[in-house]
Amino acid sequence: MDKFDLIVIGSGAGAHVASQAARSGLRVALVDRGPTGGTCLNTGCIPSKLLIYPADVIRTIQEARAVGVYASIDKIDFTKIMSRMHKVVDRTRTDLEAALAAKKGLTYYQEKAEFVGDYLLKVGERTITAPKFVIATGARSLVPPIPGLEETGFLDNVSLLKLEAAPKSLIIIGAGYIGCEFGHFFSAMGTDVTLLGRSPQVLKGEDPEASGLLGKVLSQYCRVITGQEVVSVERKGDKKIVSAKDVKEGKIQQFEADEILLASGRRSNADILHPEKTGVETDKHGWIKVNEYLETGKKDIWAIGDATGKHMFRHTANYESNVVIHNLLEAPKKGDREKVDYHAVPYAIFTHPQIAGVGMKEADALAAGLRVLVGRARYMDTAKGVAMAEDNGFVKVILEEETGRILGATVVGSSASELVQQVVYLMNTEDQDLKPVTRSQVIHPTINEVLVKAFSELQKPDTPDRNCWMIAKEFIKCSPAE
Repeated sequence: MDKFDLIVIGSGAGAHVASQAARSGLRVALVDRGPTGGTCLNTGCIPSKLLIYPADVIRTIQEARAVGVYASIDKIDFTKIMSRMHKVVDRTRTDLEAALAAKKGLTYYQEKAEFVGDYLLKVGERTITAPKFVIATGARSLVPPIPGLEETGFLDNVSLLKLEAAPKSLIIIGAGYIGCEFGHFFSAMGTDVTLLGRSPQVLKGEDPEASGLLGKVLSQYCRVITGQEVVSVERKGDKKIVSAKDVKEGKIQQFEADEILLASGRRSNADILHPEKTGVETDKHGWIKVNEYLETGKKDIWAIGDATGKHMFRHTANYESNVVIHNLLEAPKKGDREKVDYHAVPYAIFTHPQIAGVGMKEADALAAGLRVLVGRARYMDTAKGVAMAEDNGFVKVILEEETGRILGATVVGSSASELVQQVVYLMNTEDQDLKPVTRSQVIHPTINEVLVKAFSELQKPDTPDRNCWMIAKEFIKCSPAE
């Protein structure tokens, strides 16, 4: 049996923990059954954005007529788009593997692992142990028990990366992040796309204004049908048939396509690892349970990233890896464990139009009993927005009335992720308010002005005729009620 000071399971954000621990002098084992780099590098963020960027270029060309530029697309080389994606991913993975191999004090096992006892991990045919573990095993596609689905066959976010040609027609089951992003991609590639969502809106849980706008724009390029529960799948000749029931009326419709993409959610990989055999608890959905220090219920075993099912973004997993590194390496010396702080978790959905957000939605804040101010601004309210003919873009910000503290923001439109990132920085200042904005000059004309305008035109949701503004760049004052 090989003994280590620390065993890290998962080579996505887990690789960062393993590397830092090895650098500090610990004898570390890193274990991962899948491709090095985890979901983000191999089947998630990186490959999907390498595919989606060409789709963005296509939409830019197609919509350039709005500013008087009439351009045409001569050819879409799907093979080249896919090849470029694979080259970048393969090169990055190779570089990461080389870096891990060169790391002193780190042993990398590229084999399937499972717990077989208390702090005992079976890796391939050997058993390894350590007094400390970090679990970063991630998640995989959730395959719902739809009759005929397995027999008919389907694509997911992993298998679609192996396509050599874009399907002529495609049904996407699920209208969340993955469904909307690949609906954008495949429709831009020339595929006839039908997007089926179970919820009344695309992007369940998103701000209704944002999801409504996305559904409207996506419908120009895809067939977007919400409120549909898929009840069966079958094959008829060369076609795949999806039967779906309207969740309100109960009416069943059939949809036909060459291929199906399943994008109906994610599930934990914990069932593969069997963490219960070492005393680590999971919830009813299989996600590993952790406290505010990312500790599991088992002493000296932590969990990060998608394994916990909380905020399933690579940037959040990277943040969590730093928290665990501190609590694992520094806290024992200083006695100052670090808690996770999720008040300003940002995200971006790279569909068309792009959507990004951070923190609370208006509905979340109101449901929490907070008194809020809401600021809105359209891209077309700024000179740059008019120049770009951004008819659909907008910014919405949520502030706490009593303090002016920024609670959240949602942006829809070009550069949405870049605009939201500015709000993330504001939400991580000492006062978490908009004073840095009011004290700053903003380059004119830029799209940044739409964010400033949203912060400058605040209203109470229950009395939208009462405007609010900053006084002396220090506090917010609202006009008196009529």
